[in-house]
Amino acid sequence: MTKHVGSCLCGTVRFEVHGGFDSFYLCHCEYCQKDTGSAHAANLFSQSAKLTWLAGEDAVTSFTLPSTRHNKSFCRSCGSALPSTQFTDLLVVPAGCLDTEVSALPTAHIFTSSKAVWDRAIGDVPEFEGMPE
Repeated sequence: MTKHVGSCLCGTVRFEVHGGFDSFYLCHCEYCQKDTGSAHAANLFSQSAKLTWLAGEDAVTSFTLPSTRHNKSFCRSCGSALPSTQFTDLLVVPAGCLDTEVSALPTAHIFTSSKAVWDRAIGDVPEFEGMPE
C-alpha cells in the first residue's frame, strides 16, 4: 500500500496518508487563487486513502466559503494548507504539504477560464535555480 507523509511549515502538524490518489488537479478558480495567494492550487484527491494525524491534529482548523463547496484546512500556527476531510468519502491533500515525493503528474488544469492574466504567458518568464542576484 502506498504511504505518504506530510507536515505543515512550522512542524506542529504531521500526518500520513495510506493509499493512492485518484486525481491531481491544478485549480485556477478565483477561490483557489485567493486562498493560495498564487496562480492555482495543486490538490490530490482520493476516495479510498486514509488520513492519520501523527501530531498536531488540534492545531488543524478549516474554513468553508459560505454557499460554496470551497474548503481549506490549515495549521493555526503557521497557516500552511493541510489535508481536508470536510466531504464524506473524499480526502483532499494539497500536494505541497507532502514531505514524500509525488510521482504522479497532474491529471488536468481546471477552471482555466478564471486563470490569472499574469499566469497565461508564464512559460516565457526566465527561470533561476535560487534567488536571483
